[in-house]
Amino acid sequence: MRKAVLMVNLGSPDSTSVPDVRRFLREFLSDPRVIDLPTLARQAILNFFILPFRPKRSAQAYKRVWTDDGSPLISISRRQMDGLQMRVDMPVHLAMRYGNPSIREALETMLRDGTQRMLLLPMFPHYAMSSYETAVARVMELAAEIAPAIKIDLVQPYYDEPAYIDALVASAKPFLGDGFQRLLFSYHGIPERHIRKSDPSHAHCLNTRDCCHSKHPAHNTCYRHQCLKTAELFVRRAGLNGKQCAVSFQSRLGRAQWLSPYTVDTLHRFGEEKIGSLLVITPSFVTDCLETLDEIANEGKAVFQEAGGGEMVLIPCLNEHPLFLDFLANKVRQWQEGLPELTI
Repeated sequence: MRKAVLMVNLGSPDSTSVPDVRRFLREFLSDPRVIDLPTLARQAILNFFILPFRPKRSAQAYKRVWTDDGSPLISISRRQMDGLQMRVDMPVHLAMRYGNPSIREALETMLRDGTQRMLLLPMFPHYAMSSYETAVARVMELAAEIAPAIKIDLVQPYYDEPAYIDALVASAKPFLGDGFQRLLFSYHGIPERHIRKSDPSHAHCLNTRDCCHSKHPAHNTCYRHQCLKTAELFVRRAGLNGKQCAVSFQSRLGRAQWLSPYTVDTLHRFGEEKIGSLLVITPSFVTDCLETLDEIANEGKAVFQEAGGGEMVLIPCLNEHPLFLDFLANKVRQWQEGLPELTI
């Protein structure tokens, strides 16, 4: 049986031009798993409040991080694909949930190659309907249309797997050894209603005291629990003092209540506290992108320092770290040896 791997990340505009950014934002923010409102309300917000203004600002932000190879997320993702390909003996493909290279293009290539079984590898350590879930759902939707004969196995979120934590700690070790006052875990934010919607019981998440710290089946799809667990395991594995560490959530959009505390508020508070040495790590991203390289390293740093803070350093994402690529390769080998993840 001919097998292949499909790595899926979020995506990026094709260029920093305003039309390309607008096209990307339209596709991204039209997704009902991102803005989970009724269609008319979602389209009204998108067309009257976001697309007339945001593309120009976002295009300027992309220009600040764009490289000779194009989008950092795309170029690093390609190198991750190449690194994984060197470690496994089957074809590895790359696709983006939004933009290019597209999921449709990857599936069509696999179909031409005669692929019969695929391991779907979402590049998201944590479960969220606006990242992991939408990537999986889109692959399944297009596979049913283009290649219904391909059997798909799915890598589950790996937020607490020891090998992933080991890779995360190893990637941060060069920065942890220099001495620091505070370490901030900044995760991509999501609306609180997403947490409640992802709770199959509709009674636990954000409804019970210490919901993320009491054992419950809802944790399998609870983004907040999974983020806190990654931070907890990282601190323990790295041998850090937990009192030096904090968790926050970035990239808030709109007026709804999102997971808190917000990263921008936390950075401002740390600045006011005259923190002289701050490290920021972003574990919900395995690939550096606009949200890490600009929102944190540029905008976040400015907020921190203008409020009175000292040095702030962004710890890079896992990117092409050998231990991370080894971790992904082991996932593929286990599957190849007949130990599949969830079969869909």
